[in-house]
Amino acid sequence: MNDIDFEQARFNMIEQQIRTWEVLDQRVLDVIASTPREDFVPPRYRTLAFTDVAIPIGHGQVMMHPNVEGRLLQALAIQPSDSILEVGTGSGYLTACLARLGASVLSVDIIPEFTETAQRKLKARSVNNVTLRSGDAARGWGNHNHDAIAITGSLPVLPASWRQQLSVGGRLFVIVGEHPIMEALLITRVGEREWTEESLFDTELASLLNASKPVAFEF
Repeated sequence: MNDIDFEQARFNMIEQQIRTWEVLDQRVLDVIASTPREDFVPPRYRTLAFTDVAIPIGHGQVMMHPNVEGRLLQALAIQPSDSILEVGTGSGYLTACLARLGASVLSVDIIPEFTETAQRKLKARSVNNVTLRSGDAARGWGNHNHDAIAITGSLPVLPASWRQQLSVGGRLFVIVGEHPIMEALLITRVGEREWTEESLFDTELASLLNASKPVAFEF
């Protein structure tokens, strides 16, 4: 498998996994086609970079499946002028895709090693419109409003604070719930005190570290 044809594997991933999940936005497909996913996975999993599996990246964390990454990028409908917040840098691959679609990305991860590794990989690919931070962003990050927010770990419940971090017109992609029932949501801020919520698909994803837990009822 060391002589794998990465370009063919990338093409197959897009055609057989991502398009079949109704990801048809050409800007998204072009970014996925031109961002080397194999350079962002741990070296020992490089030959699995384009397979439909959750690739381990260390510290008990995994990469999203390619089809979920594609749906996330499409759902956020990122414009070239958008400022983006990513919670969970992970491998840095989705960070690179977001950066190529928007104007700037602020990406936060609770695991400093991920931040450091992503910094090297993004720099090597000349992705220069990303700011990386290490910290706990499970309930929000700073006081800024963003045009798009991508949360790359699931949340058992979505804290209300996240809605407030969107600009008017801003979009938030998040996977909410607990095993075995989780759903991907797109939340859009349509006014100062008004949001819409769209259920996109059912899936399963590891929880964001330090995520809020549902309040237990006492009888």
